[in-house]
Amino acid sequence: MANNPKQNKKRINDLIKAWSRFAPGKSFGGMTLAEFKDRVKPSLDSRDVLDQLESDLQTEQTNRDTADVASLFAAALVVNSVKGDPEHGEDSPLYEAIGYIRKSARKTGVHRSKKAAATT
Repeated sequence: MANNPKQNKKRINDLIKAWSRFAPGKSFGGMTLAEFKDRVKPSLDSRDVLDQLESDLQTEQTNRDTADVASLFAAALVVNSVKGDPEHGEDSPLYEAIGYIRKSARKTGVHRSKKAAATT
């Protein structure tokens, strides 16, 4: 039997639909249609729960992303305030501890290309 949840759901629903349409009063596999529906109910209920959880997950991810915009704006205000604070500034341990490179630790920005020197 296939281990693909979407195929499994389709197979169960197709079976119920066909059985209901063509032989609703007949028993197969020692079960009536109602007994079969009762037997597969946990499988279908579990899918409904998973669908709801996926929907809730997507909603919560959207809520998180929206909240992150406001949080990052507040964080930028704090970082800019630290940079402008006379007691701390861009060369302080606080500035470094929040994830930035101290002004005194930055490279000069001058790059000497070894390739240009080698070709001349």
